[in-house]
Amino acid sequence: MDNRAEPSATCPPRTLVLASTSPYRKQLLGRLRIPFEAIDPSVDEDAYKDRGLSPRELVRSLAEAKARAVGQVRPRDLILGGDQCASLDGLILGKPLSFEGSVDQLALLAGRTHLLITALSVLDPASGRCDTVVDVHEMTMRPLGREQIRRYVELDHPMDCAGSYKLESLGVALFDRVAGSDPTAIVGMPLIRLVSMLDAVGYDVFAHAVGTGP
Repeated sequence: MDNRAEPSATCPPRTLVLASTSPYRKQLLGRLRIPFEAIDPSVDEDAYKDRGLSPRELVRSLAEAKARAVGQVRPRDLILGGDQCASLDGLILGKPLSFEGSVDQLALLAGRTHLLITALSVLDPASGRCDTVVDVHEMTMRPLGREQIRRYVELDHPMDCAGSYKLESLGVALFDRVAGSDPTAIVGMPLIRLVSMLDAVGYDVFAHAVGTGP
């Protein structure tokens, strides 16, 4: 049985709204060639981090909170919320936000395997339906000297990335092995899962995608 939601023929197509101002998530979503808007959800992330949640619970809670915050002001649209963190032996590593913070974070991860955990929520405010997935990648980093790490940070500027690396850029040279099901999740949003989640609420990516010409 096909359980996908069918859009009403009398209703105009809903706008897709990304509950994020992250340039990485906006760039990823742009790969699907579907029109969307991006709105800052203005969620107090520190308040969630103070709750003592596990890494998976934290990213899930924040993804849903961001989607619901934007859903309050865009109740007729489809809302996407996301969050991500790195986790080493249960220790949550967020965005370092400074050069030395990035160097210290990478020095901690070097030669070890950590988890990169990414949550994605799709909220339909009209029905109250909120679907959330949590993607986990095992990231095994090469043994690295501190000077190598400093040089990498100088070149790639990963200070705004959980884990302090950009796998889509020079950061790929940091790793021995990456294990997971959807490589786009590493950048910030699991697009393979997203397409299926949108389909489940009646949003066909191919029907909305815009061509770029020959």
